[in-house]
Amino acid sequence: MVGVDGSEGSLHALRWAVEEARVRGARLRAVFAWEPPVQVIGGYGWMVPTASMLAEYERLARERLDEALASLAAGLEGVEVERTVVHGAPAQVLLDAAQGAAALVLGTRGHGGFVGLLLGSVGQQCSHHASCPVVIVPPDR
Repeated sequence: MVGVDGSEGSLHALRWAVEEARVRGARLRAVFAWEPPVQVIGGYGWMVPTASMLAEYERLARERLDEALASLAAGLEGVEVERTVVHGAPAQVLLDAAQGAAALVLGTRGHGGFVGLLLGSVGQQCSHHASCPVVIVPPDR
């Protein structure tokens, strides 16, 4: 299972997970977690997203996952990929989706240098609480 958010780090993780699935003859589950952006109106209050706004956010999340997978189209040959888009906090969505997985694959923050060695909050939560092995794929150097 691989977490994808469209970032460069998640694309590195996706490439690694595709190759690992190929080597193992395994099905790959690509999971994209999304939350609506926080919207403040005039600095005075929160705007609760409408059903149509949520539907649009989900459509955009599916589109981003499709784009990430399309960027690897040639490399996906022979690998069965299950696409999953879930509304929720990314770390919790990934932890729930990883139940029963052989491994959870994630990218790093990808800032380069020393900062690139540090995990983001999602990677940190997943590496501490996952019920399966977690693979953190560093960026290409």
